[in-house]
Amino acid sequence: MTSILDLKLDRASRTSLAEQIRLGITGAIESGVLVPGARLPSWIDLAAQLGVARGTVRTAYERLSDAQLVISSRAGGTRVSDHAAAARPRAEQARSVETDLRSALYQHFLPGPAVFQMGVPASDCFPAPLFARLRSRAARDEVEAPATYPDPRGEHELRREIAAHLALSRGIECQPSQVFITAGFTGALGVTLRVIQAEGRQAWVENPGFLPSRRAMALSRLTIVPIPVDEDGIDVGYGEAHAPDAAVALVTAGQQAPLGPTLSLGRRVQLLEWASRADAWIIEDDYLGELQLRRRAAPALASQDRAGRVIHIGSFSKTLSPTLRLGFVVVPPGLVSRFEEVVACLASAPGPAVQMATAEFMRDGHYLRHLRRMKRIYAARSDALLAALDARGFQAYAAGLAVVVRLPDGADDQRIAREAYAYGLAPAPLSAWFCSASTQRSGLLLGVATAIEHQVPAACDRLQQLIRKFS
Repeated sequence: MTSILDLKLDRASRTSLAEQIRLGITGAIESGVLVPGARLPSWIDLAAQLGVARGTVRTAYERLSDAQLVISSRAGGTRVSDHAAAARPRAEQARSVETDLRSALYQHFLPGPAVFQMGVPASDCFPAPLFARLRSRAARDEVEAPATYPDPRGEHELRREIAAHLALSRGIECQPSQVFITAGFTGALGVTLRVIQAEGRQAWVENPGFLPSRRAMALSRLTIVPIPVDEDGIDVGYGEAHAPDAAVALVTAGQQAPLGPTLSLGRRVQLLEWASRADAWIIEDDYLGELQLRRRAAPALASQDRAGRVIHIGSFSKTLSPTLRLGFVVVPPGLVSRFEEVVACLASAPGPAVQMATAEFMRDGHYLRHLRRMKRIYAARSDALLAALDARGFQAYAAGLAVVVRLPDGADDQRIAREAYAYGLAPAPLSAWFCSASTQRSGLLLGVATAIEHQVPAACDRLQQLIRKFS
């Protein structure tokens, strides 16, 4: 406890030891290290740990009690009081779930699930008992195996299953050696940016587009060039005109996030030709994979790449669960050795147990059956949500695993999203996906996976009230 509290006593100080202890514990309470209900050591134990007289600690505890920061009882010991939260600095009190909601960077990391939450699958439909058995067996095998370092590229069994699955579902012909297992999408993007080493150069990003990806590019010291999106996807001609020498283009070709269009064939050809001519890399964020609800999934951009310029990133976050933290990157043959070096030294794959459980889940056909079932469920939920919104006069359309709701001019979509969270709703503000205020449009993104049919009418009613209030 003393290490957590970081109580450092200066016996040469004019401040008494009892007062130093009081100030140290008060600081821990104000900073949130000690939360209401947290139990402190007994004054006898703390005196022994600090090497001071028992009466010194007792005096400090009595002063804390007088300030109503702690309460003491014979049965419960000394604990931080419920009133202690009021003693925190105002800036610290403002730090809350609602504060995080203001930042679209953390939209996917909200505690949940909440109705309309983006970026998470339907947890009520996950085959938990089956996957738990597979994972339990894999964990047992892991601890019983000889103590060796796992392959930093990922377990071969999972890489092989992913390569086979991508050939069938995304049209990508690759060898397991080209597949690298990562800690989710962010892990794959981080490894990729380290490999291509484009610091100081320009990078195309979709506008609007996924803020964490955009921020990752900036953190990697790339100069962001926002490229508009229309009904054909990213406007390649605009990019060629404004940043022809860019080193990277980050695209969601299968279904643009968040607006929904699929990158057209003409734009695909144009983008691939530009990358080959400019010696640039295309990072394909295939965040939905084959989970496209309205039609057969468009082929991956990587399946059309003949010059080895596309780095394909996928994950199991939308199809299985983000808690697995499993992603993968499929790299052109010319980059395999460089990726091997980077993952071996900087970013090894997650633990073998979760990989082996996922590999078995795929090998036995459970993954494909799960995907077929989820597409039916998500399509039904999307239809029900659109019908409910239409009945209430909303202008809305489907965009992948989300529904885009247009808002009246002047509506504060970020304020609406913040207020909605208090009612168990988690719409995402569309304006936060844009790169600048001059290009922003107001709207809400409603996640389909968490929009369970019987909850939708009441949720839409509440949303309508909030939109009227803040428009």
